[in-house]
Amino acid sequence: MKQAALIVIILFCLLSNQSLAIINKSPVVVTEVHDGDTISIRTRSFFGITISVEKIRLIGIDAPELNQEPWGRKAKKYLKKLINESGAEVFLEYDVDRKDRYGRTLAYIWDKKGRMLNEKMIADGYALLYTVPPNVKYVELLSEAQKKARNSKLGIWGKNGLKEKPKDWRREHLN
Repeated sequence: MKQAALIVIILFCLLSNQSLAIINKSPVVVTEVHDGDTISIRTRSFFGITISVEKIRLIGIDAPELNQEPWGRKAKKYLKKLINESGAEVFLEYDVDRKDRYGRTLAYIWDKKGRMLNEKMIADGYALLYTVPPNVKYVELLSEAQKKARNSKLGIWGKNGLKEKPKDWRREHLN
């Protein structure tokens, strides 16, 4: 099953003319979903007990903050649902910059079905496109997902949708 998922990811990259960055060959275990665009993975364990974790920030998306009710909570819940559908195991793909200014690892997250969860969060209306060069490998794919979500009025784009972009909310409430 793990090999099949990796083959699907490789085929996606080849068919979409995307170069394949480093993808972990084995799935990693997600230990926590912090919000709609940040998770933690197990990096070391001993007899199944987690010894160390690493925070992963999903590249290319910006989900509503948890205090941006109700969308922050909904985005976290949806990402958790997607990860649970993959048995809490995901594959990581890196872009040019591997860390952000907060020390989090930056990655595209793939599930066992070969779906990129970064794209899924945008496509289903739970996150916005958020690009920070040089990590723009899938910007066209993510941009197209956002256009479709907005045109279909899904999630944050629908009636009673998101009132303020997460970056604007952070600027006003966290400074």
